[in-house]
Amino acid sequence: MDVIVDLCVVPIGAGVSVSSHIAACQRVIGDSGLSHQMHAYGTNIEGPWDEVMAVVKRCHEVVHEMGAPRITTTLKMGTRTDREQRMQDKVDSVDALLGDD
Repeated sequence: MDVIVDLCVVPIGAGVSVSSHIAACQRVIGDSGLSHQMHAYGTNIEGPWDEVMAVVKRCHEVVHEMGAPRITTTLKMGTRTDREQRMQDKVDSVDALLGDD
């Protein structure tokens, strides 16, 4: 089953600036080969369920390895069984409606 997730990893106890931790997580996501798109407050990732969840786990491992004693993560996810849908399909659908304005 494919899944689209919105992942937001927040290191706790790692200081005020956490951009280096987020960059490390982005490397994990990029190295996975999964389709993804970073945005201001997280990253959308799509692909097979087990592969996406393995990336989420690896992000936690890497951020802990960098010294963050705690991590809080927000994870939104969606699946469909009626048809295949990609991240861009969802954006395109809304853009098409906005084009009618």
